Formats: sequence, structure tokens, C-alpha cells
Amino acid sequence: MTVSTPCIKVCRIDPESRLCTGCWRSLDEIATWGGLSEADRLAVMASLPARKARFAASSGPSIPPA
Repeated sequence: MTVSTPCIKVCRIDPESRLCTGCWRSLDEIATWGGLSEADRLAVMASLPARKARFAASSGPSIPPA
């Protein structure tokens, strides 16, 4: 069985937001990912583009490239 994941193997944790700027998951989401149902993983993944956009809007141009 394949587990859905947004991980791109570029792990950089932003110290203020505590989000990985590679996949945009929180540390808690990363830690519990394997125990989530596929439906829950897909729900988190659906929220990541908006999370990335909010982070970009609040951080300006200093975001490290993913």
C-alpha cells in the first residue's frame, strides 16, 4: 500500500511558524503522518497550498526555495 505524502525530501523547519518549508506540514503533522488515515492525509494535503500562500504573504521574499 502506498501512503500519500507531500514530502519532497527537502526538510527545512521555519523556527517561527514551525512549518517545514519543503512540504508545508507542521511538526505535529509530520510526526503523526504514519498514523493518519488516508482521508486525513488527503485533507491535510489539500490545505497545504493555502498554508504556503499565507506563509509567503506574511514572510515576503525571504522564503528559502523549496
